[in-house]
Amino acid sequence: MNTLTPLESLYGLERRAERRDMSLPPLLATLYGRLLFPSYAHRPSVIGNFVSTLDGVVAFNETDHVGGGEISGFNQHDRMVMGLLRAVADVVIVGAGTLRSVPQHRWTAQYIYPALADAYQELRTTLGKAEPPLNVVVTARGELNLGVPVFQSGEVAALIVTTTLGAERIRQQRLPPSVHISEVRNAGGLSAQAILEAISRVRQSDMILVEGGPQLMGDFFAERCLDELFLTLAPQIAGRDENTQRPGFVAGKRFAPEHPLWGTLIGVKRGGSHLFLRYAFETAEHPEMNAKELSA
Repeated sequence: MNTLTPLESLYGLERRAERRDMSLPPLLATLYGRLLFPSYAHRPSVIGNFVSTLDGVVAFNETDHVGGGEISGFNQHDRMVMGLLRAVADVVIVGAGTLRSVPQHRWTAQYIYPALADAYQELRTTLGKAEPPLNVVVTARGELNLGVPVFQSGEVAALIVTTTLGAERIRQQRLPPSVHISEVRNAGGLSAQAILEAISRVRQSDMILVEGGPQLMGDFFAERCLDELFLTLAPQIAGRDENTQRPGFVAGKRFAPEHPLWGTLIGVKRGGSHLFLRYAFETAEHPEMNAKELSA
């Protein structure tokens, strides 16, 4: 039995035109509220999801202390929102480092929050999504263990996006039937755009969810391929010292002060002392997006 209390909506700024209502089932609508997304004629919406401490830490990077659970305090509202975003997604993208940090994981709504499995499945059925989201793992070097459940369980179809060198390394292992490899051979390497193009050849998508890690998120921001970011702000201070690298949700790319990327706040919800923030960002395709248009 689900005992989760509804999130409190503190602020909302959503452009109604050209936004698709996800028509959440009653239980999910009660817990989250109304959920709308941009709708584009020729490409999917691309959204990101991360959880961060108040001081900007998204991973402890310590043995036996990995994954986002300890960042959020294994918060039930955070897991509910993660499940909701996976439930509306056709594709979930993660980097190889993320997979190594949580090797038993499958990127489905039911896996992250089993208590709402029936409601998530009802939502997917309503949206006409017969299959679980395609789980995409991005790796430049091909350093993957194909024995982990995301590849072996048969619960999800999986796509590995990699380089020529990475593909050679991966093919030295036995490839499960539900796993495909997309080899990116262009000079740009594993750019965000190359990843999206590889996905488009395998799965027709209306909604793509990027769950990181920070290097992958940095690429999507750098190429302005991310429409929106869902950011859970957990009320803890993690701290940093000279012995441990603790990244924020973007790594490997620098924007400010020369080229800062500014978001437009379009949603704030609260669950206890956790804040659930939602930002829209200008993309390469829609550089004119601004707060005035969002509120129109």
